[in-house]
Amino acid sequence: MFLMEDDLQASLEVLQQGGLILYPTDTIWGIGCDATNENAVAKIFDLKKRADTKAFIVLVANEESILEYTNQINIKIFDYIKGVHQPTTVIYEQAKGLAKNLIAADGSIAIRICKEIFCNKLIHQFGKPIVSTSANISGYPTPLSFADISLDIKESVDYIVRYRQDDQIIQQPSSIVKWDAEGNLVVIRK
Repeated sequence: MFLMEDDLQASLEVLQQGGLILYPTDTIWGIGCDATNENAVAKIFDLKKRADTKAFIVLVANEESILEYTNQINIKIFDYIKGVHQPTTVIYEQAKGLAKNLIAADGSIAIRICKEIFCNKLIHQFGKPIVSTSANISGYPTPLSFADISLDIKESVDYIVRYRQDDQIIQQPSSIVKWDAEGNLVVIRK
C-alpha cells in the first residue's frame, strides 16, 4: 500500500540532490526544486523552454519563512494573507537568500504560503522554500489536473509524487497581488 510518507521521503531525496519533482500544491500541479539552488532552477527553465526573465513562484510553509527570504516587511501584507481564504501569491520586493536566477530583474520574488498537507509537510521537512511553476511547456495551456500534464513533462522530472494523482477536482492557479510604493494593494491575477 502506498503511503504519503514514501512520497515525502522520495521527494526530499530528489530536492536535496538538486533534482526536479512533479507535485500537487494548494492550486495546480507544479514542477518544483530547491529554491536556493541555481542549477536546479536552471533545469526548470530548460524543461519549460521558458525565458529566464520570467520569474517563478516560491512556496514556503509559514509567515516566518517569508521574513527569511525578503526584506520587505509590511504588516499590511501579513494581515491581508491571514484574511484571504484562497491560495494567494504575494510579490515581495527585495528578495534575499534565494537562487539568483529565481529573483526577478527588479529584485522581487513571488511567494505563497502553501497550506496543502503534502506540500506543507514537504517544505517543513526540506527546511527551505520550493519552486512551484505550472507543469507545462511555456506557451501551452496550464494543466488543471494531473491527467492533463503532458508526457514530456512527466518524463523530464526526477520524481512524480503519487499522492493526489487521482483527484477529479479541477484546480486553478493562485491569485497574485503586490503592494505599490504608496502601500496600496494591486491585484495582478484574480
